[in-house]
Amino acid sequence: MSRPPTRRRLLRLAAGTAAAAPLAHAATTPAHAAPTGTAPTAAPVQGAAPSAPAPPTWSVRPFALDQVTLGEGEFRHKRDLMLDYARTYPADRILAVFRANAGLDTRGARPPGGWETSDGNLRGHYGGHFLTLIAQAYADTREAALRTKLDHLVGALGECQAALAEHGSPKPSHPGYLAAYPETQFILLESYTTYPTIWAPYYTCHKIMRGLLDAHTLAGNAQALEIASKMGDWVHSRLGHLPKAQLERMWSIYIAGEYGGMNEVMADLYALTGREEHLAAARCFDNTALLNACAEDRDILNGRHANQHIPQFTGYLRLFDHTGEPTYAAAARNFWGMVAGPRMYSLGGTGQGEMFRARGAIAATLDDKNAETCATYNMLKLSRQLFFREPDPAYMDYYERGLTNHILASRRDAPSTNSPEVTYFVGMGPGVVREYGNTGTCCGGTGMENHTKYQDSVYFRSADGSALYVNLYLASTLRWPQRGFVIEQASDYPAEGVRTLTFREGSGRLDLRLRVPSWATGGFTVTVNGVRERAEAEPGSYLTLSRRWRRGDRVRISAPYRLRIERALDDPAVQSVFHGPVLLVAQSPEQGFRTFSFYKDFTLRGELSDALRPEGRPMHFTTHGLTLAPFFIGNDTRYHAYFRRAEPVVVFGAVDSGVPNRARGDGLTFLDVLWEQAPFPTPGRFVRAVRVLADSWLAEGLFTGEERDRVVAAAVRADLRH
Repeated sequence: MSRPPTRRRLLRLAAGTAAAAPLAHAATTPAHAAPTGTAPTAAPVQGAAPSAPAPPTWSVRPFALDQVTLGEGEFRHKRDLMLDYARTYPADRILAVFRANAGLDTRGARPPGGWETSDGNLRGHYGGHFLTLIAQAYADTREAALRTKLDHLVGALGECQAALAEHGSPKPSHPGYLAAYPETQFILLESYTTYPTIWAPYYTCHKIMRGLLDAHTLAGNAQALEIASKMGDWVHSRLGHLPKAQLERMWSIYIAGEYGGMNEVMADLYALTGREEHLAAARCFDNTALLNACAEDRDILNGRHANQHIPQFTGYLRLFDHTGEPTYAAAARNFWGMVAGPRMYSLGGTGQGEMFRARGAIAATLDDKNAETCATYNMLKLSRQLFFREPDPAYMDYYERGLTNHILASRRDAPSTNSPEVTYFVGMGPGVVREYGNTGTCCGGTGMENHTKYQDSVYFRSADGSALYVNLYLASTLRWPQRGFVIEQASDYPAEGVRTLTFREGSGRLDLRLRVPSWATGGFTVTVNGVRERAEAEPGSYLTLSRRWRRGDRVRISAPYRLRIERALDDPAVQSVFHGPVLLVAQSPEQGFRTFSFYKDFTLRGELSDALRPEGRPMHFTTHGLTLAPFFIGNDTRYHAYFRRAEPVVVFGAVDSGVPNRARGDGLTFLDVLWEQAPFPTPGRFVRAVRVLADSWLAEGLFTGEERDRVVAAAVRADLRH
């Protein structure tokens, strides 16, 4: 069977009209959700920033977006570029498709374009993302103009909802209906109509509802909750009476059955309204075959549309919060493990041409259409939600990787007020280039959100408020009024440097939990008011400092970056280079893999820095005549995120043994295994390690006796130094 066409290819064929298929992606989850078995509280009056109580399943809680302020640096720079777009892009262009569908005056505004056109089958989705963008931007900056813009958008959508209920043509089946097209797509889906006759009607519904809930929870707009609640009533009226078998068949349809995070947004709506119909509607979106397989830890992801399914699992976690059914939580946890690692490229993204490929197929799938940005957006959301229930450092290790190397890299470093200037696919093949823009596409929508919520996971708190998790070392200020703390973090991240946490206000006992990144193998040193902490810091864990903190206390964290390689799971010779957490890419337009050799330059330290030279600019290096640059720099330079490692002969410095550097069954060569034991404290210890390993290669039939002797002799002659 031929592979389904990607949306980007169809978009080009249609010359800018709505012709490509959507991806599911869920927007920012409200900060809290109702606890299992309790009725959520009613929304407060407009002007407050409401939220439902956090569920008891969460041992860790987030801070509200407005409690953490970004400091100067790369993240704030990218944030500011998107804020300019949020401030400037006309609200009436966003509203044009909604007003036209409701029979209202469009005020001469043109739709944004891309997939958001006057006749596009996905129209309305971009408007939902835009609502979230403005809500996040307002929560971050508290700019009155952004609040005015948000209220204008919500008010206009309320007018459209009322107009559709009164004189829609055709008139909707329920007065809560709101979309930018007639109800026809939803009706056709119930008779199993396929893409491209229809696209993904519940996907667009999700984006609109998510944007409305964000307008309510982030900016206190009460009308937004009223509109979303009516939409939830309409969803229940359509799906609540359908047989389970019919629903399951609907959700199994490629693209047409894609529903984004409808289960999540309906569960979040229930948390705010307490209406049982909203929870019942959330459960209508159970994609049972995949749900059950993941709950049983059976990996059936190969060939499935990646981002059609990722947000479903965030929704399952929210359903677990309200129902307590363990299947939901197990499925989400296992699904994450099937993606983060086995299907993860070095930047943290997943998928080839929007599809999950076979487990471990990394080198075999590298091309110009890997790592759809929407998919990483949703994987970060899922990681965050999983951490709330089980604070496993692996979730934050993944979060840091995806945020720094994919999301930060997805925004072009150039201003624009008419385009979000973000990526769709991010190719991992040789000599590819990032393509920016994406007005009206799925990744344009999630991209608007990505860069206005960088601070949402820098800090978390324990449920009882006794502990503060420092997850990311981004320049920022946390305001925690419940504890009276104001904590400022000074940091040059993603650049290397000392991170400093200063208690600007407040005092009291607190467990300060500092994430020790898995890449921090070069050491993790902490001082408090100049005195070094003696606690052991294990990479891939949290280091806890328990004390009574006072105003002026200062915590300094040093985690030196090391150059390192990461191997593709299916071909260890295909590798990426990292500097600490930062992916480095070789700048080259060549379309084939570049070949690098490093071991000949190694000293007894066994450090990659022996082979890569600083280029002169921070975090830039040179090797084999090429520049290695941080990938988060958003430019148009062609790059190689992966290279092919070629170490054909066993060589120690200037001494060539003449013996082939053969690989064992797992693909690792003699030199790979040897240098994994570095550093070697003395030349004698180095020779001893070579002798032991050469004996094992001989025993496995990978060396002859003569070859073994030549390798050992070369090690003895080698003049390696530290």
